[in-house]
Amino acid sequence: MSPRPVACACLALSMALVGSYVALSKPLVAALPVFLLAWLRFAIGGLAMVHWVRKPADEAALSRSTRRLVFLESLLGNFLFTICMLYGVSMTSAVSAGVIMASIPAVVAILSWTFLGERIPERVWGAVACAVAGIGLLALGKEDTGDSSDAVLGNLLVVGAVLCEASYAVIGKKLTGALGPRRITSLVNLWGLALMTPLGLYQAWGFDFGAIRPGTWLLLLFYSLAASVWSVWLWMTGLRHVPAALGGVFTVMLPVTAALVGVVALGEPFGPRQAVAFGLALAGVLLATLRKRSAAAP
Repeated sequence: MSPRPVACACLALSMALVGSYVALSKPLVAALPVFLLAWLRFAIGGLAMVHWVRKPADEAALSRSTRRLVFLESLLGNFLFTICMLYGVSMTSAVSAGVIMASIPAVVAILSWTFLGERIPERVWGAVACAVAGIGLLALGKEDTGDSSDAVLGNLLVVGAVLCEASYAVIGKKLTGALGPRRITSLVNLWGLALMTPLGLYQAWGFDFGAIRPGTWLLLLFYSLAASVWSVWLWMTGLRHVPAALGGVFTVMLPVTAALVGVVALGEPFGPRQAVAFGLALAGVLLATLRKRSAAAP
């Protein structure tokens, strides 16, 4: 198969995994403190891919610039994104969080144009508009359950998570030119583990691990592998073959999948408004990924 369809499938599946573990993290946050949860995630992910850390024989040594990018990728895409999203969603309403998350594709496109010099085709801008309209419509169909006293701070934290996720997409594109997807995934996770260890150990001190149910441990295992291994590897694999701005369109799958998990697993309603929103989101993905037909040769 052509690398482009495979790359698009990897990007879509990566963001679908992110959306699923964002939704399923709600019971985990109820059972574990945020920093302890994040620390366990990075630790489990590190154990699962310890064999990916070693440098392949055909790969160049890490330059100072590449080391800096790996650190920024982990700081923004792992450490800060996790903190901002988990705390932000807990403090603001579902409507506000969903509308803000719908801006991720647009922010990725703008950052790609600004920092990577990528030309943004009109089709991609149209796809961004479809994604924002679709997820915004989906979010407006949800019930506002936020606490007004914390809503402003929660919204600001979700905005921070959006900026972190968009930066993660753009920096990842630069990294794929120097490192393979597996090595990027393992190194980014190691930095995440190092950054989260002091906070995780602080919350682990005196925590009653015996009170955690077996089902919660299984959910933690899925969350750790999906967040630290599978989604990162799929994202870096896909970005090797498409521009970062196009990859950013697939971040629409994050809130879409989170909403689907809410409907299927949590029993949230699904009506005409949600159906139109999903249609717009999928139309945006198709608009961005289908190549424009070239004129036939005479």
